[in-house]
Amino acid sequence: MIKRIVGVAFIKCCIVLPVCWAAADAPPTEASIRQLLEATHAQKLVDSMISQMDTLMKNAMAQATQGQQLSPKLQKEIGQIETDMMTEMKSVLDWNKLVPMYVRVYQKSFSQQEIDGMLAFYKTPTGQALLNKMPLVLQNTMTEVQQMIQPTIQHLQQKQQQIAAEVQAEKKGG
Repeated sequence: MIKRIVGVAFIKCCIVLPVCWAAADAPPTEASIRQLLEATHAQKLVDSMISQMDTLMKNAMAQATQGQQLSPKLQKEIGQIETDMMTEMKSVLDWNKLVPMYVRVYQKSFSQQEIDGMLAFYKTPTGQALLNKMPLVLQNTMTEVQQMIQPTIQHLQQKQQQIAAEVQAEKKGG
């Protein structure tokens, strides 16, 4: 009788445990990933990133012209280049194109159990606080890092100027 009970228990374990392991390792559903993307405000983050890229590009163009007075024709050309680049960037980073990519990546990277856990967390006040405060955390981190590396940047600029001076001296002497 005991052998039979042990045998039945063993057979059940052989059938049930692999099913449980498979469920734990099952890829997440598209619906759950979409819920997670919504809960984490992923679309808002992409929109913010596009806006930051636009600002960076405008700043780069302004730096390239270094405050020089440009002809109206050249200003118009630069404006058109900026517009064209942003249109292309927005097309590439269109949310409707990104969602399928996110679904594929998340399905390759996470199990359904992990997605469910993240969803549960991000729906809590603590999870929402993390999402809402992370941009500030990143901004403060970047400020701190910039302050930390400023001496190194200045040192590198000095080295660069020194090398440029040596190259010029060689050209004059050679």
